[in-house]
Amino acid sequence: MKEIVRLCFVLTVIAAVSAGVLAFVNEQTAEPIAKALLEEKMSAVRAVLPPFDNEPDKDMITIGKEDGTAVEIYRGRKDGAITGAAFAVTAPDGYSGDIEFMIGVDGEGVMQGLMVLKHLETPGLGAKIETDDFRGQYKGKSLADPEVWEVTKDGGPFVPITGATISSRAVTRASAKGLK
Repeated sequence: MKEIVRLCFVLTVIAAVSAGVLAFVNEQTAEPIAKALLEEKMSAVRAVLPPFDNEPDKDMITIGKEDGTAVEIYRGRKDGAITGAAFAVTAPDGYSGDIEFMIGVDGEGVMQGLMVLKHLETPGLGAKIETDDFRGQYKGKSLADPEVWEVTKDGGPFVPITGATISSRAVTRASAKGLK
């Protein structure tokens, strides 16, 4: 009986020390991780906005959507006039889950760029949504041009990634929804 009590005590001490170490490491790394994630997001904002001379991270507004969620819109200005905006879009129907990306539009609603922020798509296939060739086909497009926001297999103009049509469809449809 004494042996069981001693083993339980030792196990409790080990668990408490482990929990303390994990809590300490979490506390020490939370701020640097948050800063790195913010810088990654702001890098995407800078990449998709039309030319600007302001600080978009300080010129951000939050707009509530009908479904109760909020969208952060980063405004780009040049000489005080708004040149465009950038906002995050999530495609919930990616092959391996959500695909989160940043879209930039000019004042006319024409896409200036698309940068993938986060995805779990298959490496070598769906992960090609990050390539310049795939992302580049959205630049210069608006809701009016093209009329149909679908991949070529579904009658639209956007070329899907071979072997990753689901990922391609998800990005295309979410882009159209984001523009709306």
